[in-house]
Amino acid sequence: MSEKQPAAEHRSKPTSAQFRSFVASGWAPRPDEPTPREPVADHTGARRDELGAQFPGERLVIPAGGLKVRSNDCDYVFRPHTAFAHQTGLGGDREPDAVLVLEPTEEGHEATIYFRPLAGRDTEEFFGDSRYGEFWVGARPRLEDMESELGIAARHIDELKDAVSKDAGEVTVRVVRDADAEVTALIDEIRQQTAQTQQQAGEEDGRDRHDLDDELARTLSTQRLVKDDFEVDQMRAAVTATARGFESVIADLPDAVRRGRGERWVEGVFGLTARHEGNGVGYDSICAAGDHATTLHWIRNTGEIHDGDLLLLDAGVEVDALYTADITRTFPVNGRFSDAQRRVYNAVYAAQEAGLAAVRPGATFADIHAAAIRVIAQTLFDWGLLPDGVDVEATLDKETGQYHRRWMVHGTSHHLGLDVHDCAQARDEDYMQGTLTPGMIVTVEPGLYFKADDELIPQELRGIGVRIEDDVLVTATGHENLSAAMPRTSAEVEDWISRVWAERS
Repeated sequence: MSEKQPAAEHRSKPTSAQFRSFVASGWAPRPDEPTPREPVADHTGARRDELGAQFPGERLVIPAGGLKVRSNDCDYVFRPHTAFAHQTGLGGDREPDAVLVLEPTEEGHEATIYFRPLAGRDTEEFFGDSRYGEFWVGARPRLEDMESELGIAARHIDELKDAVSKDAGEVTVRVVRDADAEVTALIDEIRQQTAQTQQQAGEEDGRDRHDLDDELARTLSTQRLVKDDFEVDQMRAAVTATARGFESVIADLPDAVRRGRGERWVEGVFGLTARHEGNGVGYDSICAAGDHATTLHWIRNTGEIHDGDLLLLDAGVEVDALYTADITRTFPVNGRFSDAQRRVYNAVYAAQEAGLAAVRPGATFADIHAAAIRVIAQTLFDWGLLPDGVDVEATLDKETGQYHRRWMVHGTSHHLGLDVHDCAQARDEDYMQGTLTPGMIVTVEPGLYFKADDELIPQELRGIGVRIEDDVLVTATGHENLSAAMPRTSAEVEDWISRVWAERS
């Protein structure tokens, strides 16, 4: 449930019966029209059926999580737990403190969402609760609204405890442990009471409850590896919006140089597009200029942008349904690569081409990195940067090599979807060693990062960081680069910048 906010004694609310009566009266009737069914509801039922089939006869508890306090009485913007969003279809900032319960039946499972519905106008919550009250944060859905929208049963959150306690000892219960500490504590309390009763009766089943929950988390994560049609459409929309955000950044590159604190300017320009076209950014944008681009996760974005720098922009728009793009382009701030910058950029592009070629059904996820990193290793060998006596095969040896990782420490790919690093709790055999299957969406993102203080590289390469990243759908015949409309070669990037500047002038 939501974190508690500190009480403010200086705040007072009217409490007289006369005031309450006055506030509760004089309102127009609420609309009676049913909330339209969300298109995602046509897909979430199949997702829940697939999940339930893995755990027949068991009760599955999937919380949305609660509000987190940012400071004093201000909360962070709420985002539901990914497992809850995937199984319900609720995105945006909905619904803090809600819990989805899949109750076992003879036919499978029945889904019920427990949440805090709209309070009546005669309640103190209506006018006096700054966290949940309609006066303060707007009207929430009614029970019937939620049922109409999602196509599942809806109950008040106050009924949750009785629902998950029912038939304790007869029904195995699993919970997504990291979603909501209080809900998890409730489930653990019920389990403990049940275990004591079973122990006294000599009927304890001996299964570790954490193992039960870990298996549920892994299954929920693995289930998202292959996207359904709705998810693919959402990812296309996220990529399209992200492309517009990148063009907005390109258009404002001269301003980013002129105004100072340019990395923050770039972050703000992209964030404006993300917020306007979707729910916001899918992760903290990396807006790294100059030597900052050699820091893999530079999200401080506090630096200047200078004429002659490269700008590495790693950013993605998260659409309202919470699916996010994850794209990186590296731009010459003045519109033209220097010879050294182009040399590094072209090497990274060649590695990405190799990685993209490896994306096809039947290949393994690990094949993508293997293909791209071989090109990186060959480049570093050709440039004389590997230690004496170390060739490409030697550095690629995972036990005694890996010298190339000084200049590319990260992997080339990850799954993408509701989370920017999606499906992270899936088993290794399903993820890293898993077979690429139509419907999977992965990134391909090699890079080279030559830090300014690296004395093992030529002076002209120091301070250059380049990454190129695209979002790729595995298809029945190969792959589709969802972000292919965004130029990738060094010449195309230069032309892209020139075109955008001409259009915006």
